[in-house]
Amino acid sequence: MLLESFAWLSTPISGATEHLVSVAVSWHGRLMVIAWGLLVPLAVLMARFFKVTPRQDWPAVCDNPLWWHIHRLFNYGAVLASSIAVWLVWRGDGGRVSDGGVRDLHVLCGWTIMVLALLQVLGGLARGSKGGPSAPRLNPDGTVLDLHGDHYAMTRRRIAFERLHKAMGYCVLVLAMGTIAMGLWISDAPRWMWLAIVGWWSVLLAWAWSLQARGYCLDTYQAIWGTDPALPGASAGPVGWGVRKAAHVAGHAGATIADQKG
Repeated sequence: MLLESFAWLSTPISGATEHLVSVAVSWHGRLMVIAWGLLVPLAVLMARFFKVTPRQDWPAVCDNPLWWHIHRLFNYGAVLASSIAVWLVWRGDGGRVSDGGVRDLHVLCGWTIMVLALLQVLGGLARGSKGGPSAPRLNPDGTVLDLHGDHYAMTRRRIAFERLHKAMGYCVLVLAMGTIAMGLWISDAPRWMWLAIVGWWSVLLAWAWSLQARGYCLDTYQAIWGTDPALPGASAGPVGWGVRKAAHVAGHAGATIADQKG
């Protein structure tokens, strides 16, 4: 029974007796799954749900940079892994193992993902200045001029960046899921690969749903600077779908989750 199950899991999705792909295609697939099936989804989850960590005494303690460092590290790692994966099939001319229609669509989606990923990285440079007590504007002599910054004041530039960055991020993630599925199909991947990836995505979706339902998707501005309505950017609404803003309670150290959503 165990051997039969192992044989069934090892059989390609088409039912063929062997799974034959070149070394270049094999490593292309592995790197792309690591990049877009592992690193990018976790980077998105960190940015969406862990701007405030469970044990953080927020809003008394704000601006926890853990999510920011992981978000950047994982996304940069994904771009690097993707670039190597593209180079492998470009150099080896691999992947010509199935019908041209699905393969051509896979290639088109893959290049679209790479372009969008590069735009996301470059777009981060256009997010504007941070501002606030931790990153004030300085005079030429190094003294503090004021606390103004695109993020601290929630300027139009910052709001536009957040809307575009988040929208592109979610779109490219969904596109990557479909592209991975097409890659599995044209390479006639074994059944265990399909089950493993679908299972992993199911776990991530269930986790995201749970975190969203428990109000972990907190507004970035409040996560960094707190809930004081006197802050220069506090009047801006939440940016993005399902983002929550906590209501400020005068004379209270904590905050309550309000129903205001983006």
